[in-house]
Amino acid sequence: MSNIPTPHNACDDASLIAKTVLMPGDPLRAKFIADTFLTDVVEFTHVRNVLGYTGYYNKKRISVMASGMGMPSIGIYSYELYNFYGVENIVRVGSAGSFDPSLKLYDTLLVTEAFAFSNYAKVGFGIGSHVMKSTKSLNTKLTKAAEKLGIPLIPAKIYSSDVFYGNDPELGKKLFREKGCQAVEMESFALFTNAKVLGKKAACLLTISDTADGQLTTAIERQNSFTNMMKIALELAAKE
Repeated sequence: MSNIPTPHNACDDASLIAKTVLMPGDPLRAKFIADTFLTDVVEFTHVRNVLGYTGYYNKKRISVMASGMGMPSIGIYSYELYNFYGVENIVRVGSAGSFDPSLKLYDTLLVTEAFAFSNYAKVGFGIGSHVMKSTKSLNTKLTKAAEKLGIPLIPAKIYSSDVFYGNDPELGKKLFREKGCQAVEMESFALFTNAKVLGKKAACLLTISDTADGQLTTAIERQNSFTNMMKIALELAAKE
């Protein structure tokens, strides 16, 4: 591939990155996945401490790379992986806060579509829609992987937010009631947009890290304990 290494990825050989990439937000979660699940691991980037690794899972070559927080960040990293490094599939593995009272801590969601107020798609690519969908074929495979592993998987529409701290305490309830958004995170809309524009595939698995009634997980739990979604994503990647 041309134009590598990119400004945000130190890898100078596209062949070092697998066609399927798991993408957590937290660099330490990327390291945890590589250390825990992969063998023969090689680090291919650490620019800005956004860590990327390639290794083997069930004899299948798989990469994992962090996205950082927010749509601008995942927008940069996923675009470069798709456009400059020849990556075909990205599966985000992240955390989410629940708007839906029925969702509990550690529930695993399969994001079918992401709603956002963001202008990411419009400014970047002239797309006016505020809803972006994940790739159906990947979702089907993730569902089958979850069934094989015996892990409950909840299909969900989510809200991708540009803002973590805000002054409208009722926003979540309104989005759940009016838009059907069951949870909130900050990245999927941009990832799905990039996949749509570039003709690639994208999916997102989320673990509920805090609930509508105020239950919370710690930073360490979010880093090390959200393993169900990791196992599902790895099972998919091993088949791609």
